[in-house]
Amino acid sequence: MDGRPRQFGTLFQFVTAMWSRTNPGVVSLQTSIFSPEFDLLYCSIAMTAKSRSSKRAKVKSARLRAIAHAELPTRYGRFTIHGFQGRGPQEEAVALVRGNLRGKPAPLVRVHSQCLTGDVLSSLRCDCRAQLDLSLQKIGRAPSGILLYLPQEGRGIGLMNKLRAYELQDGGMDTVEANESLGFAADARDYDFSAKILKQLGATRIRLLSNNPEKVRQLERAGIRVIERVPCQPRVSRISRAYMRTKKAKMGHLLEGM
Repeated sequence: MDGRPRQFGTLFQFVTAMWSRTNPGVVSLQTSIFSPEFDLLYCSIAMTAKSRSSKRAKVKSARLRAIAHAELPTRYGRFTIHGFQGRGPQEEAVALVRGNLRGKPAPLVRVHSQCLTGDVLSSLRCDCRAQLDLSLQKIGRAPSGILLYLPQEGRGIGLMNKLRAYELQDGGMDTVEANESLGFAADARDYDFSAKILKQLGATRIRLLSNNPEKVRQLERAGIRVIERVPCQPRVSRISRAYMRTKKAKMGHLLEGM
């Protein structure tokens, strides 16, 4: 025997291990090297990759879970609060819901990123608390609406990194420069999870309270039809005006009078 069956088994185990531990691009490189002599190897890996990819897609689509819901009376009106979980701590959210979300007109929706310093501690460095208040006021007066509250502190970088960014801003950087100096994107948020929740609630056509065109684009790519962008621009303090100008100039937010 020339040892080829044994070589085949060794190579198969090697490439399978490579595939399972790295990314599909590495596997395609290995299979392109070995496939001229071992057609079966190429077929086996491709089928395994397809099978596992299919399983991952099914698991991913099934991982949005509605945890609980309860009545929530607020000073903005009566809501039902829903809790949702996805694949990890960054995929948890609450949705405050009122009215018939499938009726006309389309529900008024705010997708709001958590901001401990603003929403809870009333910081004037940003406009988050003012946007949250304005959104709840408008949704409370609308026939139907959703306030979706997401753990995306610091535009997705987390609380401790946001405090590091604040320290850099105190040294003279703006909010975008600070995030990028720490190795993050200017805005690291993703709205696929938000879109899944809106779909589960039945809100596939919405009027979106937002000044952020990227949020509109991401939601629409994820299958949510944004029939109207409603400005969400409350009055802001003198302290936060520089922050607002940076969001307009560097992040493309649609802000009047800045």
